[in-house]
Amino acid sequence: MSLENKVAYITGGTKGIGFGIAKALVNAGLKVAISGRKQEDVDKAKTELGSDNVLAIASNVVNYDDEKAAVAEIVANFGKLDIVIANAGVGKFAPIDQLSLEDWNVMIDTNLTGVFHTLKASVEQLKANKGYYISIASLAGTNFFANGAGYNASKFGVVGFTQAAMLDLREYGVKTTTIMPGSVTSNFNDHQPNDADGWKIQPEDLGQMVVDLLNLNPNVLPSKIEVRPTKTK
Repeated sequence: MSLENKVAYITGGTKGIGFGIAKALVNAGLKVAISGRKQEDVDKAKTELGSDNVLAIASNVVNYDDEKAAVAEIVANFGKLDIVIANAGVGKFAPIDQLSLEDWNVMIDTNLTGVFHTLKASVEQLKANKGYYISIASLAGTNFFANGAGYNASKFGVVGFTQAAMLDLREYGVKTTTIMPGSVTSNFNDHQPNDADGWKIQPEDLGQMVVDLLNLNPNVLPSKIEVRPTKTK
């Protein structure tokens, strides 16, 4: 895929992994739309990205109508949509007997149904432009752990959903990949990045991975990528 004049949309693009990907794509010369639940957050992220080729959109992926409106705004501003990165996600961790209905529902609605909403809203643009769809899952989508039942369920679902979508969409020339990171320095689950996070994958590393994926030969499709830190603390 030539990156010249390409338009990308990143959900959860205000911080962490999403912001790292947005920065990498802006630096690669793409037009980039980022979304988050609060307009002030996406406006702040746009300022930090420092480019006129960034569109800041308030959208909650839990609401399909928000995602439809986001895609319509992107097309209205940039003329098309080529690349979609479904990154928005939340994590709530507790033993299954203590996991609340609210926490279960917010993870499934955001991490799994939100990924579906983003693709459903953008799929016709992707088909028309032979685009690329990337979901950000997690190693928690293949490795279960204690206190992670809800999060595991949502991320196992993202992996399965994206792999099935890959089979559906490649007949239209749409490439589809799910990236499954391990420990990443980010604001996930209200974490504040600090010096102790230096051993982890950095958001900009995943941004570079996305750029590399987009630059691969069109005949090559890494449909599922597991990525870990080189070291363990």
